[in-house]
Amino acid sequence: MGWMQDETGLERNAANYVPLTPLSTLKRAALIYPDELAVVYGPHRKTYREYTDRVTRLASALAAKGVAPGDVVATLIPNLPAQAEAHFGVPACGAVLNTINTRLDADTVAYILDHGVAKIVLVDSQFIPLVKDALSRMGDTKPEVIEVPDDHANHPASEEFEAYEEMLASADPEFNWIMPEDEWESIALNYTSGTTGRPKGVIYHHRGAYLNAMSQILSWRMVLRPRYLTIVPLFHCNGWCHTWMMPMVGGRLICCRDITAPAIFNAIADEGATHFGGAPIVLNALVNAPESERRAFDHVVEVFTAGAPPAPATLAKIEPMGFNITQVYGLTETYGPATECTWGEQWEGLQGNDRAAVKARQGVAMPIFEHITVVDENMDQITMDGVDHGEIVMRGNGVMKGYYKNPEATAEAFKGGYFHSGDIAIQHPDGFMQITDRAKDVIISGGENISSVEVENVLMGHPDVNLAAVVAKPDEKWGESPCAFVELKPGASTDAAGLIAYARDHLAHFKAPKTVVFEELPKTSTGKIQKFELRNRAKTI
Repeated sequence: MGWMQDETGLERNAANYVPLTPLSTLKRAALIYPDELAVVYGPHRKTYREYTDRVTRLASALAAKGVAPGDVVATLIPNLPAQAEAHFGVPACGAVLNTINTRLDADTVAYILDHGVAKIVLVDSQFIPLVKDALSRMGDTKPEVIEVPDDHANHPASEEFEAYEEMLASADPEFNWIMPEDEWESIALNYTSGTTGRPKGVIYHHRGAYLNAMSQILSWRMVLRPRYLTIVPLFHCNGWCHTWMMPMVGGRLICCRDITAPAIFNAIADEGATHFGGAPIVLNALVNAPESERRAFDHVVEVFTAGAPPAPATLAKIEPMGFNITQVYGLTETYGPATECTWGEQWEGLQGNDRAAVKARQGVAMPIFEHITVVDENMDQITMDGVDHGEIVMRGNGVMKGYYKNPEATAEAFKGGYFHSGDIAIQHPDGFMQITDRAKDVIISGGENISSVEVENVLMGHPDVNLAAVVAKPDEKWGESPCAFVELKPGASTDAAGLIAYARDHLAHFKAPKTVVFEELPKTSTGKIQKFELRNRAKTI
């Protein structure tokens, strides 16, 4: 079907077909922009020639340590040059990159390192205690630790492990990159926050990473030589593929370790940052920053925001400050952004709440996707009337390969030929989607997913707790925060502060509830907790 009558001699060959991969984009950039800055972080200022050399040395060093194609190399690094280098250097030796959330607890880090069978883990000095704790919880098979000191941020090396810079210095600068023979080969392994305690491993392929990065250039209206500020954690969906995107347009990656309003304003004013992505909490920080922390700048900064719709009041304040906000939506399973609220001429005259109401939509499919829509339980298209509800489903090259070592979950996620997001939405008459609820009770706080079930399980482990339910509570700073409703056992005397401290001892701190309410939980006749009632209660607390 679709073939011409005679295609003799028209077979695929080395001249007309090369597997798509982000690796090609850095090779090209090294030839076209060799002396232009590629990565900056304070005194660290590397051109594309130097960036590519460091990536080559990293690939060489990993291969010399026995990392073979298909092996996993993990990282525990903030948004620093070494993390960007790993995005190219790890796949350049044929390996699979596993960027681990630096905010996780040691038990979860241990699970991820074990489940992914990481051969090596690159660790920022700040997180050496975390990784040592994680390694102590593992069996005999443990990854080798390479330490990445950050003297610029006053995180000196522990000197317990081999140093990253010394490893690069002794590596082969002529190492031949191992390019994928098949663009379906895995390039990255990312773990979701999960909804049942243990995260699932999401596998990306070279084709999807390349196309997602290329697609966002179109969606973000990028031109040559943008200056991209790394606010989205590079451990989160590989920074939405933005590190892979930059060489395509000769862009400059501006690394940012600590995400604060002064750091962002300084990067815009001093480094000329033109683009960044981030959760609404980042926008709130800029809006609420005192004048002493602000800097003047004379260009419009393009911002992708996701995780939760920015509040109308925030949008009304931040756009006149020089920021153009675009709402995007996606999941770990979709390499990050999958839809965007594409702005139309028909909305140009809107202001205030009316403008914010449109910008709060999750929007329409990005160019990489074949089809994204909202369906009912029978997989039929819902009525696009802004009232009817259904689940967002997706099909296209921007969908993951599947869940690592979990064929059952993969089959469930791809049921009916679409990826099931688990997010409930309406669709407006123009096709724009807007999320109205979160399936599976996931709480999105500061752009990070929190499993309510995981938090509940920890709280239920407290000796004074009889029953616990956790829901999302609207939070001006974080978008949402965990709110725990707790029934205590008779005679128990614990208080909210004690329970929060207990949770923080057993979870990553951002997952611990910020609010605790002691009361009898509403239940159905069969004893099921009525979470919809608790959500309504949380809005008024």
